[in-house]
Amino acid sequence: MLKSWSLPGLLLLITLPAWAQAPVRANEPQGRFLRPTVRVGEVIDYELTLQHAPSLEVVFPDSTATFKPFEFVGKTYQPTRTRQGRSLDRAIYHLRTFALDSVQQLSLPVTILRGEDTLTVATSPAAVRLLRTAPLVSPNEPPVLQQDTTLQPVASDFNYPYLLAVVDVVALIAAGLGLGFGRRLRKRYQRYKMRKNHVYFLAQYARHVERFTLSRSLTNMERAITLWKNYLTGLEDNGINSLTTKEIVALYQNDPDVNRALRVADKVIYANQLVEDEEETDLAFTLLRNFAERRYQLTVDSYQLPVTS
Repeated sequence: MLKSWSLPGLLLLITLPAWAQAPVRANEPQGRFLRPTVRVGEVIDYELTLQHAPSLEVVFPDSTATFKPFEFVGKTYQPTRTRQGRSLDRAIYHLRTFALDSVQQLSLPVTILRGEDTLTVATSPAAVRLLRTAPLVSPNEPPVLQQDTTLQPVASDFNYPYLLAVVDVVALIAAGLGLGFGRRLRKRYQRYKMRKNHVYFLAQYARHVERFTLSRSLTNMERAITLWKNYLTGLEDNGINSLTTKEIVALYQNDPDVNRALRVADKVIYANQLVEDEEETDLAFTLLRNFAERRYQLTVDSYQLPVTS
C-alpha cells in the first residue's frame, strides 16, 4: 500500500503535522488577545509573555510603542517569576480600537539585552474579530432616519470673553468721562465740601452766640471768634487764625465790618470790658457772620460754581 505513494506525496505527509503544530522556539515572545471579539471603542486586553534565561534582561514595550490599529489605554505588569531555571515576564496591555476592519491584528516587539548587544524580537500577529453593532445596510437602500426633536438639557458656560469685552467698554467710557468731565466733577465735589463746611460753621457759630447771649460768658465769645477765624483759614487758606486783629483788618483791606466787630470783641475778651449796650456785641457777631457769608460767596464764584442753599 505504501508503494503506491509517490515520493513528493510521502514528503508532504511527513512534514504536514510538524507545520501545523508550529512549535515555539526559546526566547520567542508570545502575544494574544484575551477575548476573540471586540466592539468599536471597547477596551480589550492583550497579553504579552516571554520565557527566557534568568541572566537575560528583557524590555517590554511602553505607552510610546506603536499599537496600530489599536490605541493604548493602560497596562498592568506582573513581577518576573523564575522556576526551575526559567524566568517568565508577563504584561497585560489595555487597548481599544476605532478601526472598522472585520479582523484586526497586532504584533509587539520585545527587546532582549545581551551585554552590549540588543536583540528585538516581535510576536506573531494576534488577531481579534470586530463585532458590528449597526445592522448592515444595502448600498441601494439608504437607512431609515428616526426623527427626534426633543431638546436635551445643556449646561450653560459663562461667557468670559463677553465679560472682558463689557469690562473694556466700561473702562473706556469711564476714562472718557474722567477726561471730559473730570474738571467739572472735581468742582462739584469742591462745592459739596465747601457747602458742608459752611453749613457746619453757621450752626456752630450760632450755638456759641446763643450761649454768650444767655450767659454773657467771655469764654463763649472767645470760642465764637476762634471758630470764625478757623473757618476763614480753611475757606481761603490764609492763616488768619494766627494773625492779630490789626493784621486781619489789613489783610481784608480795612473792611469796616471786620474792623468794628473785632475791636468790640477785643474789648470784651482781652480788656474784660462788657459793653453796656448788648446790641453792640450782638451786632459784632452779626457783622462777622455776614462777612463769612460774603467770603464764602466770593470763594464759590472763583470756582465758577453755582451756590446752592
